[in-house]
Amino acid sequence: MSAAGTGFVVVVPVKSPGVGKSRLGDLDGIDRSLLAAAFATDTVAACLHTDGVVGVLVVTEDAGLAATLTALGADTCGDGPVPGLNPALRHGAAVAAGRWPDAVPVALLADLPALRTEDLAAALAQIAGRARDAASYVVDADGTGTTLYAAPHDAFDPRFGVDSAAAHAAAGGVAIEGELLTLRRDVDDVGALWAAAELGVGTATRTLLGGRTQPRV
Repeated sequence: MSAAGTGFVVVVPVKSPGVGKSRLGDLDGIDRSLLAAAFATDTVAACLHTDGVVGVLVVTEDAGLAATLTALGADTCGDGPVPGLNPALRHGAAVAAGRWPDAVPVALLADLPALRTEDLAAALAQIAGRARDAASYVVDADGTGTTLYAAPHDAFDPRFGVDSAAAHAAAGGVAIEGELLTLRRDVDDVGALWAAAELGVGTATRTLLGGRTQPRV
């Protein structure tokens, strides 16, 4: 099926910024909770402007962040009854199936502040060109994790966590090809943040960073 004929709903899990991104610490006076919120805001904003995306569903228990992302145009729901990232994603996909029954669910991490619409659109085009029952995933910049996972509603079974790329492959998923630098560049630590900044981060993260640059070693 062509990209034009396939719609996607992007499911974005977001921890409460106060508990997420502990490896970032406080960057030169910027509270990590503000960084986590900015990352999520820029990620969701990029999704909302990507061709082929018919909806964005943010899965979060943080009411303040939910309000911010709703104002951008996203839908929201809670984490669901079972704790953990993958259960939250499965819950989100189930909610999405009720709201967008004809759209393919796409799980996307919320820490992609440099995400560009063209990279996400290119990945979605590959997914659209595959069999409807196929699972797809994007390997992260480090080569072991996953930033995106997609599968039909009845086969949606994400395996995010340690060595998730290998886990998705072992479960039959097919890796999405291409450079896709901004889709692969998730941010878990300060080094990754500066790598994302070199690619060009979104408005929320850029504003928060101000004129800060990577310290010289």
